[in-house]
Amino acid sequence: MVLNGIPAQLALNMLMEGNRRFVLSGGISGDYSKDRMAVTADKGQHPYAAIISCSDSRVVPEAIFSAGIGDLFVIRTAGNTICPGTVGSIEYAVDHLGCNLVVVLGHTSCGAVASALEDMHGDKVNVILDKVRQAAAGETDRLRVAELNAIQSAEEIRSGMDLHENVEIRAAMYDICDGSVRLL
Repeated sequence: MVLNGIPAQLALNMLMEGNRRFVLSGGISGDYSKDRMAVTADKGQHPYAAIISCSDSRVVPEAIFSAGIGDLFVIRTAGNTICPGTVGSIEYAVDHLGCNLVVVLGHTSCGAVASALEDMHGDKVNVILDKVRQAAAGETDRLRVAELNAIQSAEEIRSGMDLHENVEIRAAMYDICDGSVRLL
């Protein structure tokens, strides 16, 4: 079990600075070089944060945070919802990779939020949409529901896992129009 990753606040600062660079440059600036591939292949991955994001193709955490190969442990689920597989992935990131920061990244114009509010149903998708509806708790504004959903997912991680005291769980929102990330 690895418990000696970088401090959560330093990881959060790195994420937010990476997002600032992304917004200013409008492009990807992480290290995707052959050398970086070789180092991570030889020495393994050492991500500084775990990100739970939506599966939406417009949400690319590595780009959003100007991160490169091996920098982030990214878990993607529709609506950035939490399920047993997600929890297992977070546990792996924290206990085995040393991630002391876990960020649930919601986003604007989320299709899962829209589908939940439009009362869409489906055999398997109900697991996701019911979680979003629970987070909404009667709220109908899509942006606010996306925020509430990210907050609920972060709380579900906090209450559902036995995390050591160095681990910080945060909720954040990504704006798909301007690229900015706002902590909740």
